[in-house]
Amino acid sequence: MKFHTRKWVKPEDLNPNGTLFGGRLLSWIDEEAALFTIIQLENTKVVTKRISQVDFKNSAREGDIIEIGIEVVKFGMASLTLACEVRNKMTQETILTISSIVMANLDDKGKPKAHGKTEMEYVTDRLKNK
Repeated sequence: MKFHTRKWVKPEDLNPNGTLFGGRLLSWIDEEAALFTIIQLENTKVVTKRISQVDFKNSAREGDIIEIGIEVVKFGMASLTLACEVRNKMTQETILTISSIVMANLDDKGKPKAHGKTEMEYVTDRLKNK
């Protein structure tokens, strides 16, 4: 799994227990999944269709640096299924895992649109071909 984004856990990210608020982390994951999908499918019109069971394994605390990892599980006709792991950058301890995030590719009218992709592409490879 490639870890693309790092976040620094700040006081405004904490819940009353002094640990990272789960809703804040899920928001960061949703944004990362959308950005990853936009880059992969070369379309800015994508939405989150479904997120499977979220498994919180450990807490993050103020001052921790976390990193969000995303990988492709499956290319659908008009979707991309991703897996996610969030870990503490310094300790490498897993904070959360999600086995399936389904992102839908949309047309200009907001309807599912086939994307024609079947495998991972890297931006650097795409730029070399142009």
